[in-house]
Parts: sequence; C-alpha cells; structure tokens
Amino acid sequence: DPAKIRTRFPPEPNGYLHVGHAKSICLNFGLARDYGGVCHMRFDDTNPEKEDTEYVNSILDAVKWLGFNWDAHGTSHLYQASDYFDFMYRAAEFLIQAGLAYVDEQSAEDMRQNRGDFNTPGKDSPFRARTREENLSRFREMRDGQLADGAAVLRAKIDMASPNINMRDPAIYRIRRATHHNTGDTWCIYPMYTFAHPIEDALEQITHSICTLEFEDQRPFYDWLLSRLSESHTLTDGSAMPALLAQPNPKQYEFARLNLTYVITSKRKLAQLVNEGKVNGWDDPRMPTIVGLRRRGYTPESLQLFAERIGVTKSDSWIDYSTLEGCLRDDLDPKAARAMAVLDPIALTITNWDELMGAGTLDDCHAPVHPHHPELGQRHFKFGKSLWIERTDYEEIPPKGFFRLFPGNKVRLKYGHVIECTGAHKDASGQVTEVLAKLIPDTKSGTPGSDSVKVKGVITWVGQTDAASAEVRLYDRLFTEANPDAGGKDFLASLNPDSLKVITAYVEPSLANSLADAKFQFERHGYFVADRTDHTQSRLVFNRCTGLKDTWSK
Repeated sequence: DPAKIRTRFPPEPNGYLHVGHAKSICLNFGLARDYGGVCHMRFDDTNPEKEDTEYVNSILDAVKWLGFNWDAHGTSHLYQASDYFDFMYRAAEFLIQAGLAYVDEQSAEDMRQNRGDFNTPGKDSPFRARTREENLSRFREMRDGQLADGAAVLRAKIDMASPNINMRDPAIYRIRRATHHNTGDTWCIYPMYTFAHPIEDALEQITHSICTLEFEDQRPFYDWLLSRLSESHTLTDGSAMPALLAQPNPKQYEFARLNLTYVITSKRKLAQLVNEGKVNGWDDPRMPTIVGLRRRGYTPESLQLFAERIGVTKSDSWIDYSTLEGCLRDDLDPKAARAMAVLDPIALTITNWDELMGAGTLDDCHAPVHPHHPELGQRHFKFGKSLWIERTDYEEIPPKGFFRLFPGNKVRLKYGHVIECTGAHKDASGQVTEVLAKLIPDTKSGTPGSDSVKVKGVITWVGQTDAASAEVRLYDRLFTEANPDAGGKDFLASLNPDSLKVITAYVEPSLANSLADAKFQFERHGYFVADRTDHTQSRLVFNRCTGLKDTWSK
C-alpha cells in the first residue's frame, strides 16, 4: 500500500455541509496530505428516506472548493456505503451463522423497555434463544420482503447487562421499503450506520477512523464487530467458517465537535430555518453551511486557517465567532482590492468649484488597487463639484473628538483635496439634505505642497458623475445570543432582526466591471464580496463579509 495512513471523510448525504464539516474535511484530508497518506471521500448512504443526489453533488463540490480531492496514486477514492450492501448482507449472515446475531420481532416499545437504562440491566428478548437456522431463515424472509416495515430487526448478540447501553444487543439491520438514490429498489432491508461504518473502514483499509466524541461510546461495538468479522468461527455442524475481513483492523479516534458561538449546526434546525423562510435558502450568507459561507465571501484558505487555529482536542469548548471572522480578515487583507464606497449617501457640493476649476471640470484622482502591491496598478475616479459622502461624516454641532465635517472645519477627501465645511441645507423637518464646503486650493493628494494645510480628519467619497449605484447587503450574525439553542431553548426566539439590511449605495467606478465572487475591502467599512448568484455588471450586488475589526466583543 503506497499510503502511509488512510483517513476518510464520511458524511451522510442528507443535507448541506456546514462549518463543523469543514473542520472535519480539513482534519481528515489535511492529515493524509501531511503524513503521506490518502483520504477517502465516502458517502454513508444507509438511510434512503433522507438522502438525495442533490446533497451528494453539493458535498463533492464543497470538498473540492475547500481545496481537497480524493485522487491518489492514479486512483479515485470516491466510495459510498451502498456499494458495499452485498458484503454487509454477507457479514450479517456470517454473524447469524456464528451465533452472534438474531432476528428480534418485539415491538419497538418492548425493545425500548427491555433495553433497561443506566441503572437497570436489560432483559433478554424472547427471540434471543432462536437457533442459528431459525434466525438465518427469518433474516432471509426480511430480505425477500416477506415481513412488514418495523416487524423485525436483526440484532447483534452481545450482552444485555452491559454497562454500555450501546452493547446491549444493538440493532444492525432494519426493514425499510424506500427507494435508494443509488441502489433503487434492490433492497428492502438496510444496515444501521453503526454496523455499516466499521465494515466500510475495514474494506477500505482505513487506518485512522476519526469521528466526533458522541461516537466514543460506540467504539466498543466498532471494535467488537471488526474483531468478530476478522476471526474464523465454528458452525453448528462443526465445520469452520473462515474470517470475512483481514487484519489489522482500523482504529477509531474521537475529537470534540466544533461548537461555534452565534451559530447552530443541527441539520434539523438549519432545515427549519430554510423551510420556514427565516433565511433565503441553504446558501443564505447568514447560514453556517459551506455554500452560505462561500456566498458570504469566505475563502477556502480562511476556513483552512480557522481549522488550523482551533486545532483538535477531546475537550468540549466553545469557539468565539470572532475567531472565524479573524481568519477571513487575515486571508483577505493581503489580497483584496481596495475601493471606496458610500453606504449611507448624502450630497456634498463644493460651492467654489466652478470659480476655481471651471464649470463642468472634473479632476482625475487615483489610488493604488492595493497599498502593499504596487504591481497591481492604480484605480481612477473623478473629483468634481458634486460628490457623495457618508451621512455620518457631517455634524452641525460636533461631539467631542469629532474631526470630520462641521461648519468651519477642514478635512481631506481621501486621494483628493482638502475642503472646508461651510454648512448644510435642510428640509422642512430639519433633516440635512446637502452638505456645503469650499475647496482649499493646491491641496490635491500627491502634489507638491499638498500637506501644507494640516487636517485631523480624512473621509472617503465618490463622485456623482462616475459613481456606480449598487445594492449592498449588510449581513450580520443570525442570532443575538451566543448559544441560541443551549439547554433546549427555542433558538428562533433569539433570531437577530438586524441580521440583514439591504441598502442602495454608491461605489467607485472601478467596481462597475467587477465579476461575481470578487472580494474587496471597502475602505473604512470592511470586506465585501460581489454576490455569486445575483451580481452582474448591469446590477451590482455586494455582500458584507465582515467588518474591519470585531465589534461584537465590545
């Protein structure tokens, strides 16, 4: 085997992957990459009622987008549990013939009661003492569709008094008449996940079966099953039945699942958000799904960095959402193009522009695409009499420490000129409708003597003549509470009513030809992405990825 280790990423295709799966993908594929191994992409598709090819395709796309693939040594290591259904059936008959499994026809309620609890040992099923031949015959009747759904299950025969409830004769096959997305109607019985998973690992020669802590109590059954299937057994007639699986067996290792503040990762609850219209689909940028994070502007590198920073532990702990946002900032800062945008626009008129520069004149201004990468070139925009600035950049009576526009104060319009505010126009209700200022000559950025006039404030702007109108979606955290579903709380009660604000903004002309999924730093405002679904050059749509700094922790 050319692989030094073999890991696997084995999601069930019953929903869209979320940020917790991203951690698992980075862990399993990353370990294989770092230690000369191979990671298998495998679908645990043992539950036909909840699975769909839509989810299969979305999962494959997510893994590839994150930067990983399952090809190694000239072989594609893409598998699905349903490929092994024939072998799993053989394994079930093997256990029956070895006296290690039986068909139980108790009702579900009787099985539950007889299972006992943490303080009470279980009771043997009245069907537990059936002969191997009876069990084999009955199991084949299950397979052949002669029993109704729920009429019987196949159980491993272990120990009904075990202190580990998972070892009290767990069910390993059940009857379920449902069309499977891969095998169609070939089967009416399906293996349980806890039975199928170790067999898949063994057949694929997985060395490190890494899973989350909730499966720690299942590890004894994982080991029990593989041990029994890799041993020979004696049949009732005294003949030997050779082992089904080769040794050595895979080993299971557990780690703590990702707990991220202000996020829920329950597939059921995420589906509820979608189905009840609380969000706009699985790829809503407020969702923790990988498709949602991608549309929000997260990059594969930022999610890989996040997985690396939080590490792997066996201790349950909560990771603050700001850690995830910090990874995105650290990834985007060195590579996102800069741009100016005015999100809450108010008109600014330079009252002496015509006198100094000439009516209708426009001044060419420029700025670097990225301040640390001069090789990326310059972006260009026009400065003229009529501009747009942020409404919050003007105060008639400035509070202490306010250095932007107020009557008599001077500021620099970034990459442009210094101006002095002379006042503002208001409407009948007292709302400011236009800010007025005069140009200070010979102060254009980058020209000799431009710094002769000292100012404390610098503000961003766009020109009314060449700015592009854009729809900007200001996304924020979906929940107002750090642990929205802790302790059985109604998670819907803490939905953030301000998790999405849609505004019309003005952006500099360099963004007019931007492509979907392009990332930018809007100076002063944060990081934004051209929406990968709705953005076109005839309709500019930008989503806020994250601010320039964490504001929630304050």
